[in-house]
Amino acid sequence: MLVLLVAACHDGSSPQPTEHKSQLESILARGELRVGTRYSDTTYYEAADGPAGLDYELAAMFADYLGVKLKIEPSYSLSDLFPKLENGQYDLLAAGLTVTPERQAHFRFAPAYQDVSMKLVFKRGHRRPRDFDDLSDGSLMVMAYSAHAERLAEAAKTHPGLKWTETSDMDADELLQQVLAGKLDYTIADSNNLALNRRFYPDLMVGFTVQQEQPVAWAFQKTNDDSLYAALIEFFGEMNQTGVIARLEEKYYGHVRTFDYVDTRSFMRAVDRKLPRYQSYFEKYAGSFDWRLLAAMSYQESHWNPYATSMTGVRGLMMLTLDTSDLLGVSNRLDPAQSIRGGANYLHQLFDRMPDSIPPDERIWFALAAYNVGEGHVLDARRITQDRGGDPNSWADVKENLPLLRKKAWYSKTRHGYARGDEPVKYVDNIRRYYETLVWLQSQQLAGSPELKVDDDDSDKSTDDPNDSDKDNQGDDLDNSSSDNTDTKASSSER
Repeated sequence: MLVLLVAACHDGSSPQPTEHKSQLESILARGELRVGTRYSDTTYYEAADGPAGLDYELAAMFADYLGVKLKIEPSYSLSDLFPKLENGQYDLLAAGLTVTPERQAHFRFAPAYQDVSMKLVFKRGHRRPRDFDDLSDGSLMVMAYSAHAERLAEAAKTHPGLKWTETSDMDADELLQQVLAGKLDYTIADSNNLALNRRFYPDLMVGFTVQQEQPVAWAFQKTNDDSLYAALIEFFGEMNQTGVIARLEEKYYGHVRTFDYVDTRSFMRAVDRKLPRYQSYFEKYAGSFDWRLLAAMSYQESHWNPYATSMTGVRGLMMLTLDTSDLLGVSNRLDPAQSIRGGANYLHQLFDRMPDSIPPDERIWFALAAYNVGEGHVLDARRITQDRGGDPNSWADVKENLPLLRKKAWYSKTRHGYARGDEPVKYVDNIRRYYETLVWLQSQQLAGSPELKVDDDDSDKSTDDPNDSDKDNQGDDLDNSSSDNTDTKASSSER
């Protein structure tokens, strides 16, 4: 369909009058795809190296797919987006939109690329609401024109006491911050956005699931013209078949699918209390890596305890084996500077030895996994991934297959045999979380934002329901007595 339409628009014939052009022909003739989006960690934001976000990356790929330029216009409010789509200022909205019946009545949607649920959010230490009836004595605010507002209007039909306000002045992240500041009792957040925010705000708690998983998709004008819809079907079909969407999901959300309240708080305390002692060493020896990534890796290894020792004999801030230390010229593994220098050099070696076919932005995850479980086992997992029809150069695919190294049916066919393949998966996910939290904490400090205080007392009056199996609550019921004694548990027989 797309090929035929492209040919029709470039066959040398006189252009048709604008009113007779299809949606797709108009885009191709203009040479520009006009996309509306909203500022959010889940859709579009300015990263250090330029625009980022799952929706932004997909939109850029779709523009390339059509052979046109991308013109993307981010907004702070949903109320700005829908009118502009209706009057033709945008060709489509790529804004993390949940597909709801009310929206389907006014707009058409592309194939879904994600599923999210809605969570009632409150602040840890306050009484946990279990259902809509528990919200009558508190303030609840959601974004205007959001799927959250639609869901509340529906719920009010059976819960007449349900009250809430809607705002066009604050986005989803700001509403979460209002809850943390005690200015709001409750808000509603999509599960993906909440997962990202809890890295930085661990006191955000889930009361109950407001709406089970619903599809997320791009919206465009509702007409009898199927041209743009056909192109979107082809595009998303190809993106799914080639694993692009799975890789983007892994890139933005793969490391935040579970949440550990105690661990997050402990890390934030350690950044304040321990990191300053060693930061200059991380900066000095990071080489081509971001020093904060090296620091996050060291925290995963030893919780920044220079005397950490495992049962298998690895020691120090970077948990080096004696043999590896000798090869790296580390004479004293308990010396912070030597340990960090040795660990950084070893990580660089592993990074450089990874196959060139692995994309540069994913190669670091393979190198970190090799640091944890050994280079040979990572290469074995790549072969298993290929044998199972996956992409051995995709961390999302290899991550899925690494745990198979525990199974005899698979490790018996590998070069390096058995390995606890699930451990490097958790290892890399943890480092990614620590790294992003550290980057965020630094950005807050540089921006002069009020310093985030983390109390010494992890106890609180609210607990998550142990019978709630929702994946977004995982980790909330962990024993609050965890401490730096766990430093000695990190181990590897390969380094």
